[in-house]
Amino acid sequence: MAIILDGNRIAGEIRAEVASEVKSLADAGMRPGLAVILVGHNPASEIYVRGKVKSCEEVGIYSEKLTPPDTISTQELLDLVLQLNRRDEIDGILVQLPLPPQVDSKKILMAVDPAKDVDGFHPVNVGFLSTQRPGLVPCTPAGIMEILKRSNIPVSGQEAVVVGRSDIVGKPIAMLLINANATVTVCHSKTGDLAEVCRRADILVAAIGRAGRITRDFVLNGATIIDLGMNKVRDSTEFSRLFAGNARRE
Repeated sequence: MAIILDGNRIAGEIRAEVASEVKSLADAGMRPGLAVILVGHNPASEIYVRGKVKSCEEVGIYSEKLTPPDTISTQELLDLVLQLNRRDEIDGILVQLPLPPQVDSKKILMAVDPAKDVDGFHPVNVGFLSTQRPGLVPCTPAGIMEILKRSNIPVSGQEAVVVGRSDIVGKPIAMLLINANATVTVCHSKTGDLAEVCRRADILVAAIGRAGRITRDFVLNGATIIDLGMNKVRDSTEFSRLFAGNARRE
């Protein structure tokens, strides 16, 4: 019988633990602070940032949202990041991606103080992760490891397959699984016979960004599946193929 990994329950547990830790820090005069930079008016980014600000409020973290216009230059955004680096009350900086095309995203992410790089994108933190040193880790991969841990899913000695090689999810979750003593295969769009590779997995992480790419034919009986995909399906034929037998809700 399939067992559903309850991410909502685990998230609630973590929020309660973080709220307790934040209260202890605040009582000692050290309330943590997060600054989020949201450039322009990307609807998806606005929703995402709104969720982050709400989560900060729920656990007692001070949050500050900065919303420069989408006409901002690379230098102007660099100046803003450097100001936040110098502010003692700001412990974490998050630059919401994507940035406008005229902005050099890599230069901006490199400018964030590695100690305040809560996304874990700075090469210093990437290097810490790859060499098993303490550092800041991208949140989604870190959350996956928490789900596995709190669901009592064994990782050490298991064969894991990660489908997707992005710097944000695929690569860091592969590294975290390796650090936890799993044997890891990373797949991507050029992988030959993807289904056959996936069927070897005790732990299968789907982070490929394509709806319906992983089907039941890809899954070993008894495997643990983590699905990170969040895709819009607008074509009615594709919807019918993916959700055959399910009622469509308008």
